[in-house]
Amino acid sequence: MQIYNTLTRRKEPFTPIEPGKVRMYVCGMTVYDFCHLGHARVMVAFDVITRYLRARGFDVTYVRNVTDIDDKILRRAEENGESINALTERMIDAMHEDQARLSVLPPDREPRATQHIDDILAMIQTLIDKNFAYAADNGDVYYRVRRFERYGRLSNRDPDEMRAGARIEVDEHKEDPLDFVLWKAAKPGEASWPSPWGEGRPGWHIECSAMSTCCLGETFDIHGGGPDLLFPHHENEIAQSEAATGHAYVNTWMHAGAVRVNHEKMSKSLGNFFTIREVLEHHDAEVVRYLLVASHYRSPINYAPDSLAEARKSLERFYTALEGLVLDETVEGPITGVDSSFDARFTAAMDDDFNTPEALSVLFDLARELNRTKQEAPDKALALAHELRRLGGALGLLEQAPASFLQGSGAALPLSEAEIEGRISERATAKQAKDFATADAIRDELAALGIILKDSREGTTWVFEKPEG
Repeated sequence: MQIYNTLTRRKEPFTPIEPGKVRMYVCGMTVYDFCHLGHARVMVAFDVITRYLRARGFDVTYVRNVTDIDDKILRRAEENGESINALTERMIDAMHEDQARLSVLPPDREPRATQHIDDILAMIQTLIDKNFAYAADNGDVYYRVRRFERYGRLSNRDPDEMRAGARIEVDEHKEDPLDFVLWKAAKPGEASWPSPWGEGRPGWHIECSAMSTCCLGETFDIHGGGPDLLFPHHENEIAQSEAATGHAYVNTWMHAGAVRVNHEKMSKSLGNFFTIREVLEHHDAEVVRYLLVASHYRSPINYAPDSLAEARKSLERFYTALEGLVLDETVEGPITGVDSSFDARFTAAMDDDFNTPEALSVLFDLARELNRTKQEAPDKALALAHELRRLGGALGLLEQAPASFLQGSGAALPLSEAEIEGRISERATAKQAKDFATADAIRDELAALGIILKDSREGTTWVFEKPEG
């Protein structure tokens, strides 16, 4: 298995620290608002990675943190007139709902920053003792970036060139403009915790260093996150953690690609910013997941009506192939009687840095073979269907009943299924009487409601595509 390592900027053979076991940490959400499409990308990307590693036989410990104390949280709670705890609990519940709808499995551990204050304080004190950090006279504690010789290696940046960069926070209490905060002194009335340097709260970067090492040890296998976290967040995590422990922090760094909307950067100022729940009001959750899986995890994704339509068509091909076959849900593992090249090709694709586009091409080949054998070799078709479901399951796909997906995936239908079938029957009668104007009118009437008819030699089937708006 090869994984692209952001730190070395190349694919490398993946060898876990402990044979057969993988320890992985992914930066999670700052819970002051609902999760957006960028969060969905990271959730789904590392869910696929976790599922596949487990399918390959690895014992995976997946940790994804929650940042539940932060400047944005403080501001939003004040704006809403609610307590910090009420806001964060509400947003965490919403996050769990969103991930469940996208078939994202929960992480094994979900540490919260406020539950690890003692660990954070201990790591800061260690950094001070080692002269990598200092307490300023305003009650803040800062990290000495210049003291860490390897700073900038992950993001391929030179600290000298960063000194005058726009993203460097200017603060008269810092020894150097590059230094970043580890502990923030509390303003009057703010949420705070006692510390040797006064009442305050942790800086964002130190939270992940403390939580990851507490959950997974001083050195672990994989650290992941979104593309916007590479600098400064992950760069700062490395500096803090390695200075504190004296050991390498992470062996493999992985970063998911960005989400673009109609080929533009997603932002509130452009009016193209969508939360997960807003998207799922109009689109089947598996269609959205398929769109996120169909691109390589490192590649950018374009979210647009035509890309969603293509995602739905792709899933329809799979579910149409599976339709009408009764599968034994207790069957696990590779299926006997199926050409082993499907499994071999799928594994080769996913072993190559989780190449989901290539893996999906194997599923399309499997679906074509399944369609070909449905009539002539029912037993073989059943085996192929099991294999299609098994491999799709490694990507978190094809977990619905085919009829449920093809007929709208449980969405609120504008007509009852009996009414739809009645209109289809009326259309068939009209066609037999060569009253094509009436038949076309029925088809167009249903299409306007999002009910799309599909004619074949076996008869007429339908799918529901919820209209926009």
